[in-house]
Amino acid sequence: MEWHEMYSKNNQPSLEEIADFVNNPIWKKFNDQLQSLYHIQPKLSHSSCSMQPGWNVKYQKSGKSLCTLYPMSGFFLALVVIGNKEMGEAELLIPSCDAYTKSVFQDSVFSAGGKWLMLKIVDEKVSDDVTSLIQLRVKPKNK
Repeated sequence: MEWHEMYSKNNQPSLEEIADFVNNPIWKKFNDQLQSLYHIQPKLSHSSCSMQPGWNVKYQKSGKSLCTLYPMSGFFLALVVIGNKEMGEAELLIPSCDAYTKSVFQDSVFSAGGKWLMLKIVDEKVSDDVTSLIQLRVKPKNK
């Protein structure tokens, strides 16, 4: 069953139910890392967007979007927007990223104020790439 069919707009899942659906240890590690680095909590949001409908998990810091996570069975998608201000640093970072991350970055068109990267997180290398891209947008808090 598809994620958006399991939980309607009026039936918000818990974070535990989302983790159970994703069923991938990278999900927990990624979420724990964002919460630790930025001292923030995730916000659940429902989207009617035809591209990725259903409940998603958003991370924001000081009104700035860090990423949006879309639960999938066995993996998750991470949407990261690279704005004009971060583009120079992103272009320096991308050569050290996974081939998949490079491909998504190169194939994404700059529009609506940035490159909207929708990355499929199935392994730690891409997860680490997403974390690095997020850190270009908002520097993490010092511990």
